[in-house]
Amino acid sequence: MFYPVSLKEDGNGEILVEFPDFPFVHSVGANVEEALREALDALESGIEFCFDERRPVPLPSRVKKGEHALRLPALIVSKVFLRKEMLAQGVKKSDLARRLAIAPPNVERIFRARHKTRLETIESAFSCLGKQLEVNIV
Repeated sequence: MFYPVSLKEDGNGEILVEFPDFPFVHSVGANVEEALREALDALESGIEFCFDERRPVPLPSRVKKGEHALRLPALIVSKVFLRKEMLAQGVKKSDLARRLAIAPPNVERIFRARHKTRLETIESAFSCLGKQLEVNIV
């Protein structure tokens, strides 16, 4: 998943980071390289906000000319699609905890973008939803 990122100079000599798909997420950097590094942290925070608020995570729009493409790490992509499936099926985090036979705080950790959730845990969660996680290499 590649999210479009818009970089603009602000009036203070810094680079402002904006996401067309997450209008509530912003970041800054001293230069383009730093702005793009900070952009990933900001995007992860925006995704966690969606998780916390039970909102669907916006899927990336097409990257337009002049925008940068920010690749979302595969583990976070799997969490985004897990949450999307839970919302589609009306499954709450507490329901998933029961189905996985784990404590609710462990399910909460799955939906922390920066938490290094084991891939086996995510596969099990998908299985509880009647789905299967597949990985493709391109």
